[in-house]
Amino acid sequence: MTETLRLATRGSDLALRQAETVREALSSRRRDVELRQVETRGDQIPDELIHRLGKTGAFVRALDEEVLAGDADLAVHSLKDLPTEEMDDLVVAGAPERAPSGDVVVQPDGLGIEELPSGAVVGTGSLRRGAQIRAARPDLTVEPIRGNVDTRLEKLLAPGLQAEHERRLIASGEESALTAEEDGDGDGAEGEESDGDASDEVDEEFDRTVEEWFDSLSDLERAAMERTVETEYDAVVLAEAGLRRSNLFHEVETTRLPREEFVPAAGQGAIAVTASDPDVIEAVRDAVDHPRTRVAVTVERTVLGELNGGCVAPIGVSAMVQGEHVHVRARVLSTDGTEEVADTRDLPIRSHATAAAEFAADLADRGADDLIAEAREAAETGESSEAEAGEDDE
Repeated sequence: MTETLRLATRGSDLALRQAETVREALSSRRRDVELRQVETRGDQIPDELIHRLGKTGAFVRALDEEVLAGDADLAVHSLKDLPTEEMDDLVVAGAPERAPSGDVVVQPDGLGIEELPSGAVVGTGSLRRGAQIRAARPDLTVEPIRGNVDTRLEKLLAPGLQAEHERRLIASGEESALTAEEDGDGDGAEGEESDGDASDEVDEEFDRTVEEWFDSLSDLERAAMERTVETEYDAVVLAEAGLRRSNLFHEVETTRLPREEFVPAAGQGAIAVTASDPDVIEAVRDAVDHPRTRVAVTVERTVLGELNGGCVAPIGVSAMVQGEHVHVRARVLSTDGTEEVADTRDLPIRSHATAAAEFAADLADRGADDLIAEAREAAETGESSEAEAGEDDE
């Protein structure tokens, strides 16, 4: 094991924050850590949806290859992005204490999913979330959305902020002055007079000038003002953990989605640290591993792996350690949300992995296998327009 541990990470803000969490934990055990930023295949095609990126792990493989090649000692991932298949000579050396694992709906006026008007457009890059939204509210329109957490929030906020800006410009008289200049009428004295200091005037409808209003906006809102609007979203659904780790949870209006209907993805909210060197594995496990989190995500990943749904099917699996048992909830849906196989079970903690596999087999026998096969066929033929893993929202 090298004196300074080299930690491979993606370069997004969220990934770097997750890596910093791991570095701080190792530093508390007097281990020096340097970050190695690695571009993954998922980063190289930012506008593609995950099902078109090839095999599961588009955001993972490049990091792990750094470890296998000896160019890094360990790698940090959002655990939900990790394939459930064996990872060559790598192991999950550590799973730090999990952040909140559920989903939230973000809506400028703070409306929950049940309060959105019929026909409202909800953005998500997740096949699972899309199916769950359609099951709960078939009257809503689900549209794909891609990008980091801040990018998706900007896409949501942009239309409303830009419309408000235009409304304030018109009320202040600045818009008419700008229009006059564009038409070539702003060169004379009259044009100069109409332009004047209109942005400093306060219309009766508003209590601030346009400039004062703009100065009051957050950095996120200012970035949204500059974004080109392609799709107007009324709301977006994101992971609460990603919002919190990006320090954006309190920047927007959020409502938690009920976990009974909106079952999170396996591993959502958790971080995984992969390594291959036995000494590194021991150091990571000692510094960052959280036993209850590891048990819970092991159950979730076992169910997902046994169902063999990967990123092609809408599968939610959520587990929580409760005393001597692990309470697990699973929900497998058709892509349109009209069919589902769902169940909950309390698994013995001493044999949680074996019990999780048995639970998955029961779900498969009850029809989950058929729903997953249909989803896989739709993905292979290009009929599916969304995908589950790899979204940079945790």
